[in-house]
Amino acid sequence: MENGRIVIDGTALTCAEVVRAARADVTVYISPDGVERAAEANLVAAEVAAAQPVYGRTTGVGANRVVDVEWEDADAHGLRLLRSHASGAGPLVAPEIVRAMLTVRLNQIAAGGSGVEPGVLGALADVLNLGLLPPVPVHGAIGTGDLTALASTALCLLGERAWLAGPDGAPERGPGYRLRSADALAFISSNAATLGEAALAVADLRELLAASTVVAALSHFAVRGSIEPYARQVQDACPHPGQQDAAAAMRTLLAFDQPAPARIQDPYGYRAFPQVHGPALEAAAYAEEVVTRELNAAAENPLVDVQGRTVWHNGNFHTAYVGLALDAARAALFQTMALAAARLGTLAEPSFTGLYPFQGETEASSGIMILEYVAHSCLADVRRLATPAALGSAVLSRGVEEHAGFSTQSARATTDAVAAYRLGLGCELVAAARALRMQGRAPSGGPLRAALALADGVLDPRVADRPLDADIAAAADLLPRLAALHP
Repeated sequence: MENGRIVIDGTALTCAEVVRAARADVTVYISPDGVERAAEANLVAAEVAAAQPVYGRTTGVGANRVVDVEWEDADAHGLRLLRSHASGAGPLVAPEIVRAMLTVRLNQIAAGGSGVEPGVLGALADVLNLGLLPPVPVHGAIGTGDLTALASTALCLLGERAWLAGPDGAPERGPGYRLRSADALAFISSNAATLGEAALAVADLRELLAASTVVAALSHFAVRGSIEPYARQVQDACPHPGQQDAAAAMRTLLAFDQPAPARIQDPYGYRAFPQVHGPALEAAAYAEEVVTRELNAAAENPLVDVQGRTVWHNGNFHTAYVGLALDAARAALFQTMALAAARLGTLAEPSFTGLYPFQGETEASSGIMILEYVAHSCLADVRRLATPAALGSAVLSRGVEEHAGFSTQSARATTDAVAAYRLGLGCELVAAARALRMQGRAPSGGPLRAALALADGVLDPRVADRPLDADIAAAADLLPRLAALHP
């Protein structure tokens, strides 16, 4: 990445770059190396297809793999394939996910495994740089290829469907490219939409997990918790890497103040924070590692082997690794969010805060009472979404495609779980900041003091009973800035 430009070369795309391409005002540029790889693969694909059967190029697809495409029908075959597969259903996915999909597919084609002609790279880059989108419905993929999404994209390139533009998704003319019939399957046989959404979700998850540590430290300071559970000696006795990282961050955040603990032993929300948050850190890091590997893989079927001058029919399109990694991340997320909800409960208790119940203005006030309901509503959604998508399967296409990992559904569930987590964590931040304001206390320095200052700058200081919905939204929006303070 170079300032406001993201360079696509087929080998080094990161989740962070996918996020920038999807959400920021950047220009996408295709490196000459990526164009050259795509061109070489395209020549090899044509060369091999002229000499032997190649799935999707000289044959039908799915159960029709045994049917040869006659030469006189070859030009029509690819167009029929695109038209028949552009059949998704339901509402359109979020624009940022479509932009992520286009970015990922660009990188995959530049990797040189698909054999798609290189001219399509410039057309897709123009689509991104002009802010246009193909219509991509939510339903249509199960983790073995985003066929409907990419077929819809191909029809836009061919001019049979309009691109969408602007916040209202108005139809608009845009860049076109005449995909050759032989490249139809090669273009759509990809998990680019699933991987694009997964990249966005894991990047957001890692950011929120960092913010969660800062919020937990604010809560810890507000209840005058003990730092004993975070001691290096304790963590060395059970040296899980994520646990050690979580404890080290808490030690750093709380280092500027060493008040006498109010209790000999705190509830699990504080005492077991490293042991519960650590697995979430590790699961999210592993998920990002898996997704990044897939972003830069030539996971094509057939795979064009330029060096060997051949193609390989294979199963690299199956994204079991991605789905299972995201499933594990959501399970770990539920555990750490449950602790956040538990800490919120302590912030409503006079014995922990020294304030009226629910941090009320008076003893009979409701104060932050409703925040617990909101947080547990969010937690219930995360629990529901933590059900592993990989527990499902499918037998399709007359039995020849007899397994699916549903990584597409896992990515979607992770997006939704992260959104719920953001709001639930916002509730804890509102409660922690309000408790410290009412106590008249603040950390004496360091990133924790900076975090409270940020919260004080956006959260309403009034403590009289009033709607707190705006406070929750403001706190949730602040979390990325708190994540930047994570040591």
